[in-house]
Amino acid sequence: MSEVTTATPVVVKPQSQRRRVTTLDRMWRSLLKAKFPLVALVILGAIIILAVGAPTFSPYDPNAMDLSVRLLPPAFAEGGNPAYPLGTDGMGRDVLSRLIFGARVSLIVGFTAVFVAGTIGVTLGVIAGFFGGKVDDVIMRLADIQLAFPSILLAISVLAVLNAQRGVEVSNRTMLQNLMPLILTLGVSNWVTYSRMARSVTLSLREKEFVEAARALGDSKLSIMFRNILPNSLAPLIVLGSFNVASTILAEASLSFLGLGVPPAVPTWGGMLAESREMLITGVWWLATIPGLAIMITVISINIIGDWLRDFYDPRLRN
Repeated sequence: MSEVTTATPVVVKPQSQRRRVTTLDRMWRSLLKAKFPLVALVILGAIIILAVGAPTFSPYDPNAMDLSVRLLPPAFAEGGNPAYPLGTDGMGRDVLSRLIFGARVSLIVGFTAVFVAGTIGVTLGVIAGFFGGKVDDVIMRLADIQLAFPSILLAISVLAVLNAQRGVEVSNRTMLQNLMPLILTLGVSNWVTYSRMARSVTLSLREKEFVEAARALGDSKLSIMFRNILPNSLAPLIVLGSFNVASTILAEASLSFLGLGVPPAVPTWGGMLAESREMLITGVWWLATIPGLAIMITVISINIIGDWLRDFYDPRLRN
């Protein structure tokens, strides 16, 4: 007699019990495959944690001066003092403390200015692409006028006027109040890129079936723009924003180097570079090298993350 084999029944889970693969799950798997973006994310996360907890992690007050320990080299160099791991500057201020507090300025300005620019640019771009006609012409001509002025020169001009008007009394202001002119200047001067990209994406989406269905259901134009079109155009805008955070941090450092970014009482990486100019010829290398490395590492990390986001959101670039 032949043996009768019975197949093991396959149990199919109902759709409600299946684990839904979310965008975050796919992003995490993509990060694990791409090693460099994961390292960059860890580095950027560490910088953000240090910046947020600056009063806790900083060993000294960043503006506290002690001339008895001025120009100490880093602890790992000859003549260094372990109490000052990254040395001191010409006024005896701890370089590590100023570096940590300077990270707060760079990150706040970088992310907030991009948020301001993105909000203005995306709103105007979606409106221009959706309505077209004269509305599109007016907004795009405003963008052309904005592009006629180099953004860094426009920022220098505006900040020079604002700094002359507000004076030098900043002791009673919060950090955000001191940074607000710089944030608004960089934000308003960089909205054009977001506007043009949002307009081009809106032009490609406004005739799609889901938009026509929303119109047929009686949705208002405002609802269609910001509930149907905008969510479907966020991917390229997020990638653009990630790259612009890096460029905004560089712009903030450049303006602070010129003395136009923030008040002198606020420690910044660009300000630290400016203060080290006269020290370079005397062999005090750490005052320029350390903040320069901080800017380089932060910008490279953000750019690597931006490259990864571009690959993640573009199916043609995925491995």
